[in-house]
Amino acid sequence: MADRSLRGTRLGAFSMETDVGVVPSERQLTTYVCPQGHRIELPFSIEADIPPTWECRCGATALLLGGGELPEAKPARPVRTHWDMLLERRSIPELEELLEERLTLLRESRGEKPRRRSA
Repeated sequence: MADRSLRGTRLGAFSMETDVGVVPSERQLTTYVCPQGHRIELPFSIEADIPPTWECRCGATALLLGGGELPEAKPARPVRTHWDMLLERRSIPELEELLEERLTLLRESRGEKPRRRSA
């Protein structure tokens, strides 16, 4: 059993597999150009779908050289505020009633006399 020991092989530190018999897929070199003139060359597999845009190192959107078009912008969803979401669940009269209840509780906890609501 001692002759089968894995002592000293740094088990887990590296792969025991070899690259023998592994054939990498064919590659094609694609070039992207950003509005600031930066060129980005990336290798892609021939079987891969080439994206029409790529993010440049400067943060701009680079287009595929020779045919890249900006994709149509998706319609942006309007920003929903807390108030908008609250109005989806409650009506204004309900909110006014809740406000009065909470103010009454707050005033009572401070020892104030409850106020009469004028109509």
